[in-house]
Amino acid sequence: MMKKKWAKTFMASALLAGVLAGCSAPKENAAGGNTIKVGVNLELSGGVASYGESLKKGIDIAVDEINKKGGVDGKKIDLVKVDNKSEAAEATNGAVKLTSQDKVTAIIGAATSGDTVAQAQIANDTKTVLLTPSGTSPNVTVTDKGKLNEYVFRTSFIDPFQGTVAANFAAKELKVKNVAIFADSASDYAKGLAASFKETFEKEGGKVVAEEAYVAKDTDFRATLTRIKSKNPEFVFIPGYYEEVGLIIKQARELGLNVPLMGADGWDSPKLVELAGADALNNTFITNHYSSEDPDKKIQDFVSTFKEKYNGEAPNAFNALGYDTVYLLADAIKRAGSTDTAKIKDALAATKDLSLVTGVVTIDKNHNPVKSATVLEYKDGKQVFNTKVNP
Repeated sequence: MMKKKWAKTFMASALLAGVLAGCSAPKENAAGGNTIKVGVNLELSGGVASYGESLKKGIDIAVDEINKKGGVDGKKIDLVKVDNKSEAAEATNGAVKLTSQDKVTAIIGAATSGDTVAQAQIANDTKTVLLTPSGTSPNVTVTDKGKLNEYVFRTSFIDPFQGTVAANFAAKELKVKNVAIFADSASDYAKGLAASFKETFEKEGGKVVAEEAYVAKDTDFRATLTRIKSKNPEFVFIPGYYEEVGLIIKQARELGLNVPLMGADGWDSPKLVELAGADALNNTFITNHYSSEDPDKKIQDFVSTFKEKYNGEAPNAFNALGYDTVYLLADAIKRAGSTDTAKIKDALAATKDLSLVTGVVTIDKNHNPVKSATVLEYKDGKQVFNTKVNP
């Protein structure tokens, strides 16, 4: 495993060095003519393939709609898709290919924060707009050293906002006082959510009676859940991705831990219900980007279009974020009046009050959208709209 990982990293580094040697100035779209090449770098296989596949469905609908209406300033959007296999090294390789070989104007992706951060250097150095639909960690757009990633943007809100919304919901709506946190210790996403939840909940006068961790790919959580149960929490916050969370919920209920459980958008996959079971998911909640049950007309129009294309399937938040990301990018290209990437980057940064399915978006100084969040509840395996929280 170590040897294989080293080889992948070496290859990515070599490709990156070659690509960076020849890039400095902002570029026009290489396709020219009547098309705008847009790369799509998503997790279409591997551990979180459900996210990538969901985003792709939303992206495809948006591109079809825009192209049928004549494109952007008369230019059709031409998608070039790569599968990063849910691995950071593959995301880097995909970004190298899209920028050096395919000469795309922008890259949409990845689904996760880690696979997006893996592309950030390439985006900045090749002056290619990188727009993640769902990477929620703050370090996607601003590095850990506080430097803005100039060409990197996102459509989703960030983890601190989700964690704050979840903590306020637990304290003010569920009125719990003593909670536990059970987070993925290897995930920046989970750690960021856990930190913001804890900070906000304690400010509201609550107490965190247990903090436990797991590692991605774990499958047996019973010992840790037993320790959590022994602390008698009234609520457990579980930030993480659906693969592990589904098993955690199932095992928690089997152990008699029947208090409310809550997570964030990482839970949002049809696979969660398969893994946890519909009954076990009762009395669980998530913060998310939208609800297909929200009566807002723009949302219901999207839901109708999606159901028509995908055999009655109700669109989840990743479907909606993929759809919105295309429209966010198209709006910036139109306002830029050009496929010059520096102008598109500046137009994205200047986005204000753009109405999308997942909310009305204004991009802030850190390239994050200021927008609302939704709290959903699981009832018999179905997501039910609970409330909408404005920033």
